[in-house]
Amino acid sequence: MPVTSPRPSTLQVILDVGPAVHQGAGLSRYAGQLARHLLAEAPPEMALTFFYNAHSGHDLPQELAQAPRRTLPLNQYAWRLSVLASQLLGIPYPGILPRSSPDSRPILYHATEHLLPYLPVPTVLTVHDLIFERYPQHHTWTNRLFLRVGMPLFVRRADAIIAVSRHTQRDLMELYRVPPAKIHLIYQGIDPAFRPAPPAEVQRIRQRYSPDRPYLLMVGTLEPRKNHATALRALLRLKQAGHPHRLLVVGGRGWLFEPIQEEVKRLGLEGDVTFAGYVPGADLPPLYTGADCVLMPSLYEGFGFPVLEAMACGAPVVCSQVSSLPEVAGDVAMLVPPTDDAALAAAVGQILQEPERAAAMRTQGPLYAARFRWDECARQTVALYQALAQKSKPSSRHLPS
Repeated sequence: MPVTSPRPSTLQVILDVGPAVHQGAGLSRYAGQLARHLLAEAPPEMALTFFYNAHSGHDLPQELAQAPRRTLPLNQYAWRLSVLASQLLGIPYPGILPRSSPDSRPILYHATEHLLPYLPVPTVLTVHDLIFERYPQHHTWTNRLFLRVGMPLFVRRADAIIAVSRHTQRDLMELYRVPPAKIHLIYQGIDPAFRPAPPAEVQRIRQRYSPDRPYLLMVGTLEPRKNHATALRALLRLKQAGHPHRLLVVGGRGWLFEPIQEEVKRLGLEGDVTFAGYVPGADLPPLYTGADCVLMPSLYEGFGFPVLEAMACGAPVVCSQVSSLPEVAGDVAMLVPPTDDAALAAAVGQILQEPERAAAMRTQGPLYAARFRWDECARQTVALYQALAQKSKPSSRHLPS
């Protein structure tokens, strides 16, 4: 287990960056961007150590590779189950914390995904969503069982919880009776790379992904809660109204992808829907910019990155009016009921048929999205660390000997 000792400091923070190492969706973005900006924003009296379970041979992103780190060599299932066991038994998890702290500096652990080991130090848990509680049918039964047992423990044992949206904050209070004072609302940010792309770059991307006609865009993992079925039915309505657009779907295949493909065939849209899979990150800003409209009819989102990314790139957005999406989208996007394909088609049709409306949305989007900044997310997170360290009594917790 490679260990690099951090410089002496008042507070040592161990940040779980596992999602940035092993994943590619929203949790990965959160862990990676938070790590990058904590390195830049952390005060001199705070030392940062990255932790992750090195189960797949993956490594830290290059820009994070020089930071001190601690790792474990477990496979993913052993890691998750052993974390749950540590909480159930109340036994401190070995190998995450340094074995001794001769200068008595306080240590704090931050879990950035829904997996918190039992540790004898102050802990912060970021909760992104409680989809498995609200829409259990959209999780595999094994993951649902794990979270049903583990999440209440993780939430109860954490000393502080970061909620990434007010909607998640409300879910925590309603479903788990978490005291409001324990939950800290800290919004995520948008990468500055998401901005309106130059016309030449937009044209190049159009030639690659949709050379023969304009397109509507969906971005996100292909799984049931993203509600592609409603988007497909809305596309059929738009085609019947004479719109020539293709639906371009960007994102990796999640579970239950096959019913989406079957729906495309059932509706006769084989030539009108393109599943592009994962695309290079550099392609996303011009893809957003070139879209006539970005659709996000999700049934549930803990935050909803594509809404803000699309706005930052100057794309008009239509999204559903449930979960965190109205909160994140503000008054810039058009909101519709998530399963109402007629309403979705009507909203998109307005954007396509009213150039003034589309132009206004393209102008307002980047200004609105600029409010969501990773440096501010990191600053608020550091303030939480410091407050928690001051509140914690060193004599009440002991490191493993």
